[in-house]
Amino acid sequence: MSLMTRRNTVMGTVLLVTLLAGCGDPQLGALEGELESLRGRPSGKVQELPPQPEYHPVTYDMADARSPFQSRLPEPEEELTAVDNGVRPDLDRPREPLEAWPMEQLSMVGTLDVDGARSALILTPEQEVQRVRVGNHMGSNFGRITRIGDTQIDMVEIVPNGQGGWIERSRAMALKEPVSTGG
Repeated sequence: MSLMTRRNTVMGTVLLVTLLAGCGDPQLGALEGELESLRGRPSGKVQELPPQPEYHPVTYDMADARSPFQSRLPEPEEELTAVDNGVRPDLDRPREPLEAWPMEQLSMVGTLDVDGARSALILTPEQEVQRVRVGNHMGSNFGRITRIGDTQIDMVEIVPNGQGGWIERSRAMALKEPVSTGG
């Protein structure tokens, strides 16, 4: 018998003895006695279930009608024609990072003047500060920055006009006042 085989045999024997020693708990007899007393008790009687009402299937007669879970579309009174005033967003332009959020979730927190070029600092909902310049885009309505002042950003957004076309709308974002800590 090799040394490795002998070692495995000894280890297996020690493991088996250890496992069997765990079965010799002195309270095991008390547990068996308690279980026997529980088995000897009379069992309770379970009440019968009340009679169930008879099932009558109902047929659904409105299968061909509009689903009650879908909104009702209004009937158009007249054919709307798209008014093309030449204004439309550039959908081929690569989107800028600040166009991922609506304007209501962005806030102006400061300005920078570097070599005569003014930039604004914008705080995102993820608490990141982004730097923007005139001509950059932000907001979900194709907003383009037209002017950066000391206390506000002026921009033009391109929004649907409700008739299938687009209109330009002016918008401003004011500098967010710092929150006072009171100290």
